[in-house]
Amino acid sequence: MRGIILAGGAGTRLYPLTQFISKQLLLVNGNPMILYPLSFLVKMGIKEVLLITRPKDELAFRQLLGDGARFGISLEYAIQQQPKGIAEAFIIAGSFIGDDNVCLILGDNFFYGQSLFNELKRKKYFSPAARGSGATVFGYEVEDPQHYGVARLDQYNRVVEIEEKPAYPKSNIAITGLYCFDHRVVEFSKKVVPSKRGELEITSIIQMYLECGELTMELLGSGVSWFDMGTHEKLRDTSKYIQQVEAQTGKCFFDHTALITNKAVLCEC
Repeated sequence: MRGIILAGGAGTRLYPLTQFISKQLLLVNGNPMILYPLSFLVKMGIKEVLLITRPKDELAFRQLLGDGARFGISLEYAIQQQPKGIAEAFIIAGSFIGDDNVCLILGDNFFYGQSLFNELKRKKYFSPAARGSGATVFGYEVEDPQHYGVARLDQYNRVVEIEEKPAYPKSNIAITGLYCFDHRVVEFSKKVVPSKRGELEITSIIQMYLECGELTMELLGSGVSWFDMGTHEKLRDTSKYIQQVEAQTGKCFFDHTALITNKAVLCEC
């Protein structure tokens, strides 16, 4: 299993903060946003990670994260010249993925919950040796599904329909920014046609797996928190949540001193 972090885009929902800096380098409770999705992949045991970003942001990410050694991983970098959609990440990462399965996490997504980590490890979606076929997406119940890709489920919690940011959602189950695919995702992504927004939508790839009968959805329920940190409001909410977790556990998410001294920065939390 290989990992991809997509840290591109203009971050327009966070203007003016993102006018001169990558969204994923903004501070969330004093830590660069990118550390949260990166730490998720590390906790899941993924050792080979590709970070995809804009040309003007690559140097900043390299200076912050280096080659990944201090996180116990191998970290590579690739460029997305224009924000053409999430699905383009798999085209860019084709040679990196090779014949492996891959997990993609969006650089502005935050996941937390001990039950989450334990359950995902038990089901081995992210096992380095994972070789199963098909796709797994992760759903979360939200109040504003029109802002997300939405999944309509049957009585057995099987996905029967996928919609991208529908004006009138048929469900309140949002598809989070965390996806697991087999290596066929590279070929599937090349077949995606730009949407009305002019983007290669990840929901188009998910639809292809659904039509093949090889799509699984994991519903993230009680004890799990998910934030899309792409707006000012969600950025504040995530920071407040992290502060509460650190206060309750007495532990930090990251070692700030280690960030300066270039040592391992992940803390137990």
